[in-house]
Amino acid sequence: MSAVVRQDVVDARRIVVKIGSSSLTTAAGGLDADRVDALVDVLVKQDGRQIVLVSSGAIAAGLAPLGLPRRPADLARQQAAASVGQGLLLARYTASFARYGRRVGQVLLTSDDTRRRAHYRNAYRTLDQLLAMGVVPIVNENDTVATDEIRFGDNDRLAALVAHLVRADLLVLLSDVDGLYDGDPSRPGARLIGEVTGPADLEGITLGRPGKAGVGTGGMVTKVEAASIATGAGVPVVLTSASRAADALSGSSATGTYFRATGRRSAGRLLWLAHASAPRGSVTLDAGAVRAITERGSSLLPAGITGVEGDFAAGEPIELRDEAGRAVARGLVNFDAREIPRLIGRSTRELARELGPAYEREVVHRDDLVLLRA
Repeated sequence: MSAVVRQDVVDARRIVVKIGSSSLTTAAGGLDADRVDALVDVLVKQDGRQIVLVSSGAIAAGLAPLGLPRRPADLARQQAAASVGQGLLLARYTASFARYGRRVGQVLLTSDDTRRRAHYRNAYRTLDQLLAMGVVPIVNENDTVATDEIRFGDNDRLAALVAHLVRADLLVLLSDVDGLYDGDPSRPGARLIGEVTGPADLEGITLGRPGKAGVGTGGMVTKVEAASIATGAGVPVVLTSASRAADALSGSSATGTYFRATGRRSAGRLLWLAHASAPRGSVTLDAGAVRAITERGSSLLPAGITGVEGDFAAGEPIELRDEAGRAVARGLVNFDAREIPRLIGRSTRELARELGPAYEREVVHRDDLVLLRA
């Protein structure tokens, strides 16, 4: 009798695979060529499937060449290590895929790139075209230029967002742990959780932090958060170890943890706005404006604003807060922070008469707004 399979996994044609630093590097911090080759051996055998590879490892790969004993804590030295390591990482993938006559293309992203409408569309077009041409995109965060304010923070979350961006059928998260456990997997009695159907299945679960290698930024917390982002956007997820990649992609129900899709695909930019943007400031809304936004799906008009905080420019993300200070939504603002005080509480028609037709518009349009709570 044939083994039970996860049908969503078997049917997936476009797949995002994410691999962590600890699965690609040696304890000393350099790239492990054998591990890279083992992953590539699995990926090239996915006949009829398109693979986008989100790969950590740039900073870790740059440690040994720079004589750094461990991942530095400061951003400047992380960026220096990434600058050295990113070239080594891509060269290793290029050589490994070339064994099979396959080409790779590098795609480096920052959160700032992806929350802007034009950049979001460009990222999709680039990735889609690479896949159409038979190229394997190798995606990573652009650590060499990213600042604390515009970083994704970990490639697990980046992978979830890329899965939505490219309209993937499946996200596979590969690390040095073979799945999600109900406790510390190194301790006796810990049980592997084979399937997660929703948040209730994770109640009471203790999630681990980054592993012993100390070369990554993630941990089980970031992987579960990434799974939540992806499944909430309609993309199922398999979480397992890099050594089980082939079994995971074959749909084996005995491999890793399977997270069922819980939501439907939404407008792509809104997912980026909710999960990949750092708000530059906020506006406070009266009760009527909060209801209009949360219950009627309306845009934010100047008349509903009672206060403004921060120093932001038009086009940047801000939080929309209720009178108690709770963030109810996030959106891309149409005015600079310095312009908003003179708009507060006034109608767009009045503003147009006094300041000109450019002011007869929404502060945040509903198409550029995402709710953060029900």
